[in-house]
Amino acid sequence: MTNALHRTTVCVLTAGLALCLTACGGGREYTVPKEACGVPLNEKVLEPFLVDGEKLETKGGSVVETGTSTQGACAIRVDGKLVLHLRVHKVDKIYDPMDPSEEFRFTNRAKMKDLPFAGLGALGDAISMVSTNCTGPEADYLIAYVSVDSQAGGDIAERRKHIKAFTFDFVPKVKKALRCTA
Repeated sequence: MTNALHRTTVCVLTAGLALCLTACGGGREYTVPKEACGVPLNEKVLEPFLVDGEKLETKGGSVVETGTSTQGACAIRVDGKLVLHLRVHKVDKIYDPMDPSEEFRFTNRAKMKDLPFAGLGALGDAISMVSTNCTGPEADYLIAYVSVDSQAGGDIAERRKHIKAFTFDFVPKVKKALRCTA
């Protein structure tokens, strides 16, 4: 009986050690670039969406394409998993994200208040949309979309808070890159 108890104890301890070592693996093995998608990144507001992994990469071009292009899009991925998808459209007028025609984009849409720039914004559980003036050589108005993986950024309330913080940081950088004067 003692032999069987000894074997059982050894098996349990070995399995526990294996689980601990597996849990200790992982982590973030990549560095966050200072710039991606044509704009500088603020690691502090990006942090909630960064998952453990080996490689951070961007797919697509710059969100601030210049010239005749009217839109830019870029995805930030970790080990192939979407972390953020950023889109910017150059448009000819302000579009209200709270308009019924925009409802399809959102789950639990709410008006974004206290934008740190002139414009209109809406926030959902996994996306934000901001429409703002630009008055620059590249565009008169912009629409910026920030989409995240619906599992990233904590629970829904935290994720919404993090999307809003990222959006408030991102849009002024886009406006600056496009040389907007308003």
